[in-house]
Amino acid sequence: MSSTSTKPPAGTRDFLPDEVRRREHVIRIVRQVYERYGFEPLETPAFENIETLLGKYGEEGNRLIFKILKRGEHETSGEADLALRYDLTVPLARVVAQYQNELPRFWKRYQIQPVWRADRPARGRFREFYQCDIDAIGSTSPAVEADVIGAVCDVLGQLGFEGFSLRLNHRLVLSGLLDAAGVPPPQHSEALVALDKLDKISAGGVRAEFVTRGIDGAAAERCLASFEVGQAERPDDTLRRLRSALGEQDAAVGNLQSIVTLAAHTAAAGRIRIDPSLARGLSYYTGAIMEIAVPDLAGSLGGGGRYDNLVGMFLGRDVPACGFSLGLERIIVVMTERGMFPAKVGGAAVDVMVTMWNEDSRAEGLALAAELRRDGLRVDLYPEADKLGKQLKYAAGRSTPFVAILGDDERAKGMVSIKDMRSGDQHTVARGEAAEHIRSRRQ
Repeated sequence: MSSTSTKPPAGTRDFLPDEVRRREHVIRIVRQVYERYGFEPLETPAFENIETLLGKYGEEGNRLIFKILKRGEHETSGEADLALRYDLTVPLARVVAQYQNELPRFWKRYQIQPVWRADRPARGRFREFYQCDIDAIGSTSPAVEADVIGAVCDVLGQLGFEGFSLRLNHRLVLSGLLDAAGVPPPQHSEALVALDKLDKISAGGVRAEFVTRGIDGAAAERCLASFEVGQAERPDDTLRRLRSALGEQDAAVGNLQSIVTLAAHTAAAGRIRIDPSLARGLSYYTGAIMEIAVPDLAGSLGGGGRYDNLVGMFLGRDVPACGFSLGLERIIVVMTERGMFPAKVGGAAVDVMVTMWNEDSRAEGLALAAELRRDGLRVDLYPEADKLGKQLKYAAGRSTPFVAILGDDERAKGMVSIKDMRSGDQHTVARGEAAEHIRSRRQ
């Protein structure tokens, strides 16, 4: 008889304490920065009505939605009426439509929650993962994009990332370049799905996919040539090339120019690169689109863009919106591999452990632990009467910096012995001074 596997489902993970602390470190910085920029918190259910999600993400997105079968008497039908949240943007659009009269005219929200995709698991690719989203609702001003870009770059700077860039493009620029290359409008969506894979399968792979999707070979070649851009090319130079290709009065190029100019006054200054090949696979984008690129890293740490029509699918009238989603999982993977976490993040879980001298001292041990906690320390209590050597070995194994020893002599005198596990020093102090003694030496 085979035993039941204890592994979590493919594409999901368990997080042990040190991993949770690293995640909380990143989330804390993300939240602090987002709130400094005036974004307010939002949470939505893990699952939505299936019609809320279907048709919002394009052909590939629809295939990756985790569907929930109907329950009860309908269970055997194989039909689904609910689905796990695919991203945080479509639920936001539903919320804006539902609570339109309760929200301010210009609403900025952040949301840090898990999403689920029925994708094929791979290194850095999960079926359950967290997104850290910001979105600004209600304005078409390019100042919105500049503000969003500034916040995202501020987050990455606070986390310790260096040398990253923000790739910027516009959906209408993409359409114009496809038209100029001879790709007919009915095939634009097919071309964009293929083009979105450029950084994953290279130009040759995209060229082959164009052909598979029925796009003329000559048009595919012209299309790929028009999307080439030098890595070091300045935004203004790229914008001049785009104006030459699309016409001097092209509004989309002008919009990109405005975003670049405004973002120069934010934390994104010097980080923007206009990239005509950036496609972003989701179909709801209508204007500027963007992604974070990190040196020596395949893929992106996050992306976003403007989606002025999405809320209208629920509300019946369009509402301007722009947002960005940072991928928590990829950020943590990269920071772990590159040793970017501060040492204290993986440090001791507690400040001090109180020993259990004997069964008669249990109540006193609990009382001392309570006193130290009231003084703001993180305190563990060894649960059993045991040899002191074993208790000290246990504390050392958990990297606990201090041990409070409450033996018979200490209890009789109202004292406590504090052992510094790092240096080996031990001092006996009055119980009322124990917390201050630990605080003064824990740095």
